[in-house]
Order: sequence, then C-alpha cells, then structure tokens
Amino acid sequence: MEAVIGLMLLLLGVSQGVETNCDGRQNGAQCYGALGGTVYVQLMDRASDVHRYQWTKDNKTILDGRKDQILTNLTDQRYFFTPSNGTFRINNLSRNDSGEYQLETYDSEGKNKTRTLHLTIQAPVGSVLLLSECLSEGQMRASCSSEGGDSPQYSWTLDGHTLTHAELLSGNNETNNITLKQHVSGRLLCSVRNQVNNVSREETITDCGFIFINCTLCDGTHISQWVFAANNTLCVEPTTHPTTVSDTTEDRSLLICGVRAAVVVLLLICITAYFAWKKANSNNTEGSAIAPENSVLMVEL
Repeated sequence: MEAVIGLMLLLLGVSQGVETNCDGRQNGAQCYGALGGTVYVQLMDRASDVHRYQWTKDNKTILDGRKDQILTNLTDQRYFFTPSNGTFRINNLSRNDSGEYQLETYDSEGKNKTRTLHLTIQAPVGSVLLLSECLSEGQMRASCSSEGGDSPQYSWTLDGHTLTHAELLSGNNETNNITLKQHVSGRLLCSVRNQVNNVSREETITDCGFIFINCTLCDGTHISQWVFAANNTLCVEPTTHPTTVSDTTEDRSLLICGVRAAVVVLLLICITAYFAWKKANSNNTEGSAIAPENSVLMVEL
C-alpha cells in the first residue's frame, strides 16, 4: 500500500509540473495535455480583432466573448482566458477534458467561421529505470522502463550518438530491450517520452571483460572466438579485435613450437649417443664392471 501511495504521489508531482502548448488557430489541430498538468491553447492572435467568438465542447459553452469583453462567467476555476494574446488555459487536466472542441468566430456582419480542435490527455512519463547485465558470451542486455506514462516511446544513444547495427546484436533504437555486442562500452542513455513529456536515464557500461582471440596453435588448430580475459588460456597473446590477427601472437606460437622441436631432437641425440657408448663399452670390457671414469661419463651424458 505504501508503495502504491508513493507512486501516486510521484506521478502527481510530475503531472503538476508538466505544461503543454497547442496552436488552435489551424482547423483540425491535434493537441495534448498532461494528466494533472496545464495546457495553453492559442485560440486567436488577439481577442480585440474578433467581433465575437464562442468556444464549446460537447455542445456546452466554455467561452463566449465579444472583442476584449468576456460574456460568459468562467465558473470553473481551472479555466482562464487572456484576451490580449488570445490564449485559453486549462489547469489540473483530467481525462474528461479529452475530446473535440469547436471555436466559432463572427465578424461585424454576422458571418461566422468554425474551427475544430481535438485535445488528448495523457499521463506523463515518470522516473526511468535502466538495467544492464552481461550474458554468457560477453554480450550485454539492457532494459529500460518507466513508471506510468501513456503510450511510451523509447530511444537509445551511446556517447551521444544513436546506436548502430555495428553495436546492436538484437533490438533497435525504438524498443525497450536491446542486446549490445561484446566490444561496446561508453555512456548508454535511454529516453522515454510521449506527447506530453520526456524523461531519460544514463549509465556507463563496460565490455564485460571479454576479448576476441584469433591465433593458430603449433598443431595447426585455428582459434577465433570471444573469451573471458581472466580465464583465457587458449592463446598466449590474444588479439583484441575480431578482424585483425596479432603478428606478435603468431611469432610467439612459432617460437614455442621451435623450442619444443629442438628439445625433442636433442633428446634423441643423447639417447643415440648413450646406446652407442654402451655398446662400445660392452665390447671392450665384456664381463667386467664399468670403470669409474666411464661411470662419470654416463652421469655427464
């Protein structure tokens, strides 16, 4: 219950501070107002230029005037008309204020013109929540949501620019859930808007600690994949970009293979020399013990 009350108070605070403007001087104008907020409707340039005017909604007269003189009694405290600039203000908007309005103007000869205006009341967007998490292969999932708000629309930017296909793995700039590729990092911003207000939230994201390795082992195995840097044992010096191969990594791998081959060759030489010596010694001292100097030689070998 306390959470619900807190949310209602938050939305009320947001609504009371939202003001919108609408130009009703064009026939068929589409206007928007924030629930609980204020809308300013420009009905005419100056009331003094109009011989007589009448503004109605659902056949109910809201405003009736002659030049600078207001003939109707605006009993609704939410209404206020300024003849000097032709602006009509409605405070503390409610859902009932939505609908079609008509403005009839008359010249001195009694000829009239009629204009219509449609007003839509929307609940404003509240605070925005931005969440991000690293996936198993280093991608990053980001989700954006808002408290309240009718017909919310989403947009994303990274370091001030719109997200591109090179940065997006799934989703697009108009969805509330996106997945970023492994190498993406920077200032990620999510904006939530509707026709009456716009709220955004920013978060600095990193690359989740994954790097791209691309190398060939001495046995001919080629490795090209994203791995977690702290646990990587596949390449001695992995590359950091999927489209490049590090010459240093390949040289190091070749060096290791060369050292291993040299060790094997040296071992084979030692074994061959040992057996050759043993055979010669057996012929010279057949049936006798090995001389001390020969024992020393074997130890050295």
